[in-house]
Amino acid sequence: MIVVAGEALIDLVPREAGALAGLDPRRGGGPYNTAVALGRLGSPAAFCSRVSDDAFGEALVGGLREAGVDVSSVQRGSEPTTLAVATIDADGSARYSFYVEGTADRLFSTPDGLPHGTSAVSFGTCSLVLEPGASAYEKLMRVASAQGVFTALDPNIRTRLISDADAYRTRFKSWLPSVSLLKLSREDADWLGGTPREWLASGPSAVVVTRGGDGLTVFTHDGAEYAVPGERVDVVDTIGAGDTVNAALLHGLAARDALSPAGLAGLGADGWTALLRFAARAAAITCSRAGAEPPYAYELGDFQAL
Repeated sequence: MIVVAGEALIDLVPREAGALAGLDPRRGGGPYNTAVALGRLGSPAAFCSRVSDDAFGEALVGGLREAGVDVSSVQRGSEPTTLAVATIDADGSARYSFYVEGTADRLFSTPDGLPHGTSAVSFGTCSLVLEPGASAYEKLMRVASAQGVFTALDPNIRTRLISDADAYRTRFKSWLPSVSLLKLSREDADWLGGTPREWLASGPSAVVVTRGGDGLTVFTHDGAEYAVPGERVDVVDTIGAGDTVNAALLHGLAARDALSPAGLAGLGADGWTALLRFAARAAAITCSRAGAEPPYAYELGDFQAL
């Protein structure tokens, strides 16, 4: 079981260009998208979060169930669902304005434990910024790591939510000893400062940096570096692409029985290259359609044979 811990929200995605364009509500949130992508790829997955019991919240939980994701660790609350209003740039990249005050996911509390059979837990995005939930997720990360559970982190920086950049950067560094696999975009890496090698020295066994259409690169603890190009596709938008990469990496590692530091170390050039190509293909499919709609296993064809 791969557990994804973090927020679920509604993305309001414009139907066309212009500040007053009509908006379509779509299920989203980085961790939510990762959980759905895992389910669609066929990995046993569970979602650990706090979700509103309003209509949007019901739709979010319904989407998890449709993807085959275990929702027994989802806390519920009467507060409204977080909203993220997207603006799509000419290249398909998305920028967001968030409506987060008094919303349900911010009140997440650390559970007594993870679901039985948990082999990995993934964290990231808004859930590690917005208090008081951020501290609860951070505690869960540290506890899981101390218990030997494989931990993945995608900071997925949303600068509009970070009031003190220096404090966040310090906090990010404090997480690294508890992280097995760090995945982040080139833009996030530039904003955070530091280098993959510096981050590896603090704890992770591997760091994957995504470069949009230019592909992905992994840096490993033994000093190796492997890169693959991006998959060419007509981009509708990039919403959920990074989250799909998260899911594809975790799914592929689970398929190889490599959700451990030793497992990562044993992948080598061939293993990492195959895994990165799989993630690039999965992300390309997501980019080919509007909103966060990660692929199902059958859509990946030969790529699903890891």
